[in-house]
Amino acid sequence: MQEAYTDNPTEEIIKPPVTSIGVLGWIKANLFNGWFNSVLTLVILFLLWKTVPPFFRWALVDSAWHSTGVGCREASGACWSIVTTNLRFIIFGFFPRESQWRPLLAMLILFGLLFCSQNRNYWKKSLGYAWIAGLFTMGLLMKGGILGLTPVESTQWGGLPLTLLLSVFGLTAAYPLGVILALGRQSKMPAIKLLCILYIELIRGVPLISLLFMGSIIFPLFLPEGITINKILRAQVAIIIFTAAYIAEVVRGGLQGMSKGQYEAADSLGLNYYQTMRLIILPQALKIIIPPTVSILISAFKDTSLVMIIALFDLLKTTQTVLSNPEWMGFSREAYIFIAMLYFLGCFSMSNYSRKLEKELSREG
Repeated sequence: MQEAYTDNPTEEIIKPPVTSIGVLGWIKANLFNGWFNSVLTLVILFLLWKTVPPFFRWALVDSAWHSTGVGCREASGACWSIVTTNLRFIIFGFFPRESQWRPLLAMLILFGLLFCSQNRNYWKKSLGYAWIAGLFTMGLLMKGGILGLTPVESTQWGGLPLTLLLSVFGLTAAYPLGVILALGRQSKMPAIKLLCILYIELIRGVPLISLLFMGSIIFPLFLPEGITINKILRAQVAIIIFTAAYIAEVVRGGLQGMSKGQYEAADSLGLNYYQTMRLIILPQALKIIIPPTVSILISAFKDTSLVMIIALFDLLKTTQTVLSNPEWMGFSREAYIFIAMLYFLGCFSMSNYSRKLEKELSREG
């Protein structure tokens, strides 16, 4: 380590006062910098002292983890038994108990693919083949019917696997559709531009609940007699077309943010429209719209809980079914805290990955 330079080598180096560096210096500069900040800090510390210890005692010290509903009513703390006792039903819904290893394995495969996909070094053709094989395997595990697996009707799918199915497949399909709609709205062909505008404005003008009701109740009325479409598939399509409309507007904003010189440079190189968009415009436009795009995807992930309105037993619906049991009535706080933690983990993972991707692309740019 290099020594500090001084005119006189024998001169003693004077260290700064302790109060201006380290923890004490940071506390003084950020928490007690003036009378207003000092009073505000003391008030917040008082509120934390009044709320955090009681919550800690309620959630951990006095809580019940493995008891019945009667035992929970005798405890003074939280009743986490509602989660531990009904965890299988909350996570897997009405999926046959002896076959619940199948949706568990399907979720592990999905998490593994998502984990590998977050590393850009793995973005190769082999990863695409892995996704195709993984999706086929997940569908086989959930549906069954071959290789000795007992068939399970989609009406019995529920809980966390159904939530992940609707969110992951919905967001994956909605993003490219949104990009195509944004390009169509920027098209110079009047018919294509008009169709994209009508689609985007019409879908953005109605709530997701109305699309789910139309897909679940009204759409089957127009089908020929004897022909039915799976309810999960109808809900999946409604989520895709709804999310794609919002992504299209975000992508359109990114396209409008590109300077005219980018298009002129592509023309000077002799690139056609497809090459210009694929090699020059879209890589830059999609890069600058990462934050708003992720916000829409997070909202769409949370909106998948609306499928409970059309009697699909997603994660939230299975939890409410448990709460309808008289034995567990009155313990909704604990159940909803558990569900909120699962949704938070999903949303935080998406947000954290978007920040990581944004930093990597900024360094490359």
